[in-house]
Amino acid sequence: MDGAGQNRGGLLGDGLVRVSQAYEGRAGDIAQGREVARGFLTRLQSVHGLPVSARAMDVVQLVVSELLTNACKYASGPCLLDLELAGGRVEVTVWDSEPVLPVARAADPGRIGQHGLEIVMAVCQSFAVHREPVGKRTTAAVMLADDPGGDIAGHQP
Repeated sequence: MDGAGQNRGGLLGDGLVRVSQAYEGRAGDIAQGREVARGFLTRLQSVHGLPVSARAMDVVQLVVSELLTNACKYASGPCLLDLELAGGRVEVTVWDSEPVLPVARAADPGRIGQHGLEIVMAVCQSFAVHREPVGKRTTAAVMLADDPGGDIAGHQP
């Protein structure tokens, strides 16, 4: 197997759009996850006519990359990526088998690396981590369109 597993996606009965992808937890999965995100957002624009700002395109790919990186780095075994349209935003969810919940570290300008969780929390509208019967589920939401008033839709203070 090349690292990617089953891909499910489409319009759900309740009008929500969703895509899911299973991965084995290899480094190459991260790039594949970004490609899934890019394709999902492109379909939201071209097929469903939804506005997706350039910022949202970049931020969703960044969030997918950071969450999958953590899953591949800290959890052994498979992980799952779900992207779902919900109320004008994309919810990015990554499940992995590691039960330990991630914690954002205190700011340290001298620290090299390990800033991914801080970045995700800063650029997303919401962020949550929940333990599951096996492992954990991390979800971050990104607005699709910027505020017409010029404010960037993202993390709410």
